Amino acid sequence: MNPAAPLFREEQPLGQLRLRLLLAVPPLFFLFLIVWQVWLGHPWGKRPMSNGGVIFLFVLLSLLYARLVTVKLTTEVFAGEIRVTLRGAFWRRRIPGASIRSAKVVSYDALRDYGGYGIRSGRLGRAYIAGGTQGVLLMLSGPEQVLIGSGRPLKLFGAIERMEDGGGADR
Repeated sequence: MNPAAPLFREEQPLGQLRLRLLLAVPPLFFLFLIVWQVWLGHPWGKRPMSNGGVIFLFVLLSLLYARLVTVKLTTEVFAGEIRVTLRGAFWRRRIPGASIRSAKVVSYDALRDYGGYGIRSGRLGRAYIAGGTQGVLLMLSGPEQVLIGSGRPLKLFGAIERMEDGGGADR
């Protein structure tokens, strides 16, 4: 039974400039194609797309871009569980408090240790990283490890310590 208000809540945008620029390439290409083919009247390639198709793909890719750059990693700690959600991407993971053996605040290099940002699996286990270099590493029952990146790792760790369910010598 979870209380109405979480013990801890944090929203982090996936705001790496490189990621936003890479995601902008397809809509920008179709914007160029609109100018080149639709406005200036120069068909692109040997079998060009219709003008309507070019405009449709530009609108579709622009909407997809707008959706992807607004995705946020949300971490909530309740009395009995931790919820990690990618808001805007309709993805959620629940970690029961009873399955947490231990937790500790750690520093990491997202690229080297986990291969980047977002939902990652690396040599060190599963990670949920929006940015930054600190988070809380959870040792779960069994061999699984989960890293939750946070801009406020000490507060996240404190909330995990206050969870009613679960135990652990390190908590």
